[in-house]
Amino acid sequence: MPNDPLLSKCTAYLHTLCVDIPGRNVGGEGNRRATRFFRDAVASFGWQTESTELDVMDGSNDGASLRVGDRTFPARPSPYSLGCSVRAPLILASSLDELRRLNAAGQILVLHGEIAREQLMPKNFVFYNPDEHRQIIALLEQQPPAAIVSITGRNSALAGGLYPFPLFEDGDFNIPSVYLAEEEGDGLLSLAGQTATLESRAVRIPANAFNVIARKGSPDAPRIVLTAHIDAKPGTPGAIDNATGVAVLLLLAERLRDYAGPFALEIAAFNGEDYYAVPGQMAYLRQNHGRFDTIALNINIDGAGCKDGPSSFSLFDLPEPMQAAARRMLETFDDTAEGIPWPQGDHSIFLQQGCPAIAVSSKWFIDHMDTQDITHTPKDNLGIVDPKKVVVIAEALEWFLRRLS
Repeated sequence: MPNDPLLSKCTAYLHTLCVDIPGRNVGGEGNRRATRFFRDAVASFGWQTESTELDVMDGSNDGASLRVGDRTFPARPSPYSLGCSVRAPLILASSLDELRRLNAAGQILVLHGEIAREQLMPKNFVFYNPDEHRQIIALLEQQPPAAIVSITGRNSALAGGLYPFPLFEDGDFNIPSVYLAEEEGDGLLSLAGQTATLESRAVRIPANAFNVIARKGSPDAPRIVLTAHIDAKPGTPGAIDNATGVAVLLLLAERLRDYAGPFALEIAAFNGEDYYAVPGQMAYLRQNHGRFDTIALNINIDGAGCKDGPSSFSLFDLPEPMQAAARRMLETFDDTAEGIPWPQGDHSIFLQQGCPAIAVSSKWFIDHMDTQDITHTPKDNLGIVDPKKVVVIAEALEWFLRRLS
């Protein structure tokens, strides 16, 4: 059973991140407040802290309107899209082959069906970018339409629980775009060839954000890096995604304030896992270029603390002593279980550099990753969190790290 002081602190951390701070979207003031709060808290426990400024883009919009004749459709501007005021014919594409055959230049292109079934990866996203996605973007940029209207449903694996999801979420893609739900856009398909008027009142705003890294131990010792992303999508409290992960880091910063083991410890609050350009992760890669061989282990917390089901610890390529200690940890602490491998998190940047990793999440979310309707929405609030499970994760990881010593 978690001890009461830790539980009280955990509950307070979660309240600060999800209630007191109004939104943690990258580029927003709430995000900067969250990173200042994190930096000050870990520094108070005796850790050396470093903040790295990131050039990012915030966005605002005052909605959109799409009209064809006397019919109006409830369009939404895509996140980070340019705005537009366009009057042009509608042209449709439902597949990559159809898009290849079209010349959509200067028209309003409606993407629907197969081609709009999953969110397109940002054009400059280096960690995962399917060939089909890159082909779609290339074709659009070769003969750019005046604007794009996408008709989408749900795509939990890539876009979280949003319905409808934005097909484009990319500040590097400069064709204005809006999106509609499938039932909203059905009537649009029969109007192909007719002239439409689209106004999207979206604005890009240059902004800044920060990574925060806290360190303890000798710079010459092998490193264990504990990570969680501190940002959240606009419009969500971001409780499970990922205030709980940040709370685990804060609890560990206090519990490990006296750590004097053989490893150097880093605690990293990454900024941008839920942002198209992942700027915090890219900055960390640049700062550690040629130094990933000094990292003995990454432990990444993302999606943890769900009130339903146990906490999930997925083990990736651990050397035998670490794997044995991790499995002993899971035998020792209640409501924990070994999880299946999953790549959608910041641990992937360490795995790609050859580092072992442990990814901590909630079994319910891993099992329902392709169907859940919670993350990136207002439903991701403190009502779905069990703070006791967050505390148990911190206690288990402290136990594990001290056993490695």
